[in-house]
Amino acid sequence: MSKLTRREFIAISSVTAGFAIAVQPISAEVITTDTQGIVAGEIKIPVKNGTIPAYRARPTMGKDFPVILVIQEIFGVHAYIQDVCRRLAKLGYLAIAPEMFYRQGDVSKLTSIDEIRKVVSKVPDAQVMSDLDATVSWAIKSAKAEPEKIGITGFCWGGRITWLYAAHNPKIKAGVAWYGRLVGESTALTPKNPIDIATTLQAPILGLYGGKDTGIPLNTVEEMRDRLKGVSNRSEFVIYPEAPHAFHADYRPSYRQADAEDGWKRLQEWFSKNGVS
Repeated sequence: MSKLTRREFIAISSVTAGFAIAVQPISAEVITTDTQGIVAGEIKIPVKNGTIPAYRARPTMGKDFPVILVIQEIFGVHAYIQDVCRRLAKLGYLAIAPEMFYRQGDVSKLTSIDEIRKVVSKVPDAQVMSDLDATVSWAIKSAKAEPEKIGITGFCWGGRITWLYAAHNPKIKAGVAWYGRLVGESTALTPKNPIDIATTLQAPILGLYGGKDTGIPLNTVEEMRDRLKGVSNRSEFVIYPEAPHAFHADYRPSYRQADAEDGWKRLQEWFSKNGVS
């Protein structure tokens, strides 16, 4: 059996059906949003050397939709991220979640976090920024989105990317970062972290973080808050004192319903008051 060429691999790549294997079993509290009144499913985003798969959801009727880029956790664009897109579509948005790891591997089929981290560690920030640029371009040109109303939200790995992409693309009006890492080692593939771009950030970011998050110490949140002082982008933080990491992930034991619902309400208010609605 011959190996697939890069282009052939791109052609058969698709978003995950269901949840990533590594997160089984799925919590009984998982939220499932129907498709009544919306169009939802897989699309292909043209990028350099081919296409990448993405999940998009939007209202059935209307045009000139405001856009929200939805950035995945390390588990890929699985059922949870797809459901977040549908929730946003129900609010009137065109929500798009591009598969950020597709060149490096399909993390949804891996059984351990360690295996997944090996794949994710090979994903260059430059590739992510370029693919998100392509996603924005697709939204404007092919989905007839409103080019002046583009926001971004992301979870865990995607929370870090939310900060970085908001600094990268001046089209971003606002962002909501759910427990994204703020500081870290600089590497060839990940040369900067949110703390490094704080003073140049133009779009206002709402950071939603857990007080009991063992992976993101609160002192790093305070360090980022201090770095943002004097910057005129109006970014804010909300700390949920008893919340662990991934408190919005309703399919996992870390889910905290009250904090997740409050954060979701704040997300809607944030995008509305910052021109993404």
